[in-house]
Amino acid sequence: MKKKKKHTQNHRQVEKQDDSLTLKDQLSEDVFSKLQAAKTALSEEQKKKEEEEHARKLFEKKQREKNMSFEELLEQYGDKGSKF
Repeated sequence: MKKKKKHTQNHRQVEKQDDSLTLKDQLSEDVFSKLQAAKTALSEEQKKKEEEEHARKLFEKKQREKNMSFEELLEQYGDKGSKF
């Protein structure tokens, strides 16, 4: 029984040491900087795609409104429009 306890205590100490090490500590600075640059590039690319998608949807909405008849526009906006 005592041998098992010592083994578990040693195992716990090893786990604590592993927990204190982070991925950054385990990687070299060069590899870490490359990963950071890739992360930044991917986040910028994602933001650009979201902006393009928003612009595309706005353009499509304007095109649909442009192609609506007067009756459809009146039904959609009613008396909300400005009066001269």
